[in-house]
Amino acid sequence: MATTDDPQVEAAGRKTQSPWPRRDGPFRFTVDQFYRLDELGFFDDRRVELIEGIIYEMTSKPAHSISGELTLRALQAVFGDGWRIREGKPLNTGRRTMIEPDFAVLAGSPRDAGLVHPTTASLIVETGDATLRKDRTLKAHIYAQAGIADYWIVNLVDRQIEVHRNPGADPSRRGRFRYADVTTVPESGRIAPLAAPESPVAVADLLP
Repeated sequence: MATTDDPQVEAAGRKTQSPWPRRDGPFRFTVDQFYRLDELGFFDDRRVELIEGIIYEMTSKPAHSISGELTLRALQAVFGDGWRIREGKPLNTGRRTMIEPDFAVLAGSPRDAGLVHPTTASLIVETGDATLRKDRTLKAHIYAQAGIADYWIVNLVDRQIEVHRNPGADPSRRGRFRYADVTTVPESGRIAPLAAPESPVAVADLLP
């Protein structure tokens, strides 16, 4: 390799030896890299999730927190023995996605899954305020792609629940997924989970 007396040129040459691949646009992390960053302490005192290779930091306003407590109480009343309710725990849906839904309801006990994060759930519930657009688009795509049959958004802005069902490929966007059936249930309404059709939930019970 040719050398030069110019230190700036030498520095530029050394930069080309970086182990990181060169590419245009943002770097997209894998789940393994995400785990490694966590082990190194990058996420201390922060709640983050990995969606399609991008790390998102999550915050919780008071209304979001209160709605979360109310939602947990309602889900516990609907789903008894034989069900798990995971609050803010990872769902592994792909090589570049380690998403953390507000609530995921799964059949079985905590010991059933072994020492791995689940890849699916019978019901996913997200509480949407500042995150509402992401919940309706990016997260809906992720959950539909994972085959989640029942996805609810507790919409704190409009005080309603948006129920997403019938997941599948989006015929208008190659490589994307969506829910064919989206129903809005007002604050005065009730909705039952697909996994517990005889136990409807009052929308008002989930709203602060």
